Amino acid sequence: MPIKAILVPVDGTQSAQPVLETAFAVARDLSAHVEVLHVRADSRNAVPLLGEGMSGAMIEEMIDLAESEAATRAEKARAVFDDVCKRFEFPVVDGPPGPDGPSAAWIDRTGREDEVTAQRGRLSDLIVVGRPTEDTDVSSRMTLSAAIRETGRPVLVVPPGAPQTLGKKVAIAWNGSAEAARAVRLSVAFVEAADEVIILTAEGGHTRAVEASELADYLAWHGVSATARAFEIADGAGGEQLLRECAEIGADVLLLGAYTQSRVRQLIMGGITRHVLAEATLPVVMAR
Repeated sequence: MPIKAILVPVDGTQSAQPVLETAFAVARDLSAHVEVLHVRADSRNAVPLLGEGMSGAMIEEMIDLAESEAATRAEKARAVFDDVCKRFEFPVVDGPPGPDGPSAAWIDRTGREDEVTAQRGRLSDLIVVGRPTEDTDVSSRMTLSAAIRETGRPVLVVPPGAPQTLGKKVAIAWNGSAEAARAVRLSVAFVEAADEVIILTAEGGHTRAVEASELADYLAWHGVSATARAFEIADGAGGEQLLRECAEIGADVLLLGAYTQSRVRQLIMGGITRHVLAEATLPVVMAR
């Protein structure tokens, strides 16, 4: 599926800039449209147990403060959007049909960011979000989870700092699962545009050796020449070893089926998805 509509939720924090720069770089290469979404928190939700032991003046003050903070975050997010649009020379459009080549739009909504992202994300070809860090708030983590779990779309997770290159050397984490297959199918645009594609499989895991060659055959029908590389997992550290393999081969993006294990197995074994989301230093395309 070609990537023509990209959704980028932004919250007005410093992490917005590398995320936007990465999304715009993808749109530039694929002549896609970028919809930048900022969701203001509903100020009424800032007052827990409305009226419980609070005077009318106190309630009004809390609402005013919440609205002021929301306006400040929106202004910061819009300033980053305007700056990135100018540097990438993207025209800002109101809707389709856009101009030939890449374009962008600013969408301002009020509500819960995770819910609005899930709703709009289902009608996007790609969602771009920042990788969580120690400073990431709960709202942004919920937005990432909603994008992966509730949209059925591929999600490009960007590490802190915009990458120098993206999609030149693509690594595919392959275990034969439906989630991994979906990640490949929804990310064919990245694979087809890559200079090199490497299929990574874990020895001793659930993947038969022949399955890597079967994936290579599937990609060949799309005009993609891929090579397979197997690696060993020590002490169940699958996520750590996967990222180490990506670093060794010089991959600049990883395709990964998200949450391929049951919740119980993830709690016992730890989860590759969870480790990658916490530690990846390269962009990761996830799908579920």
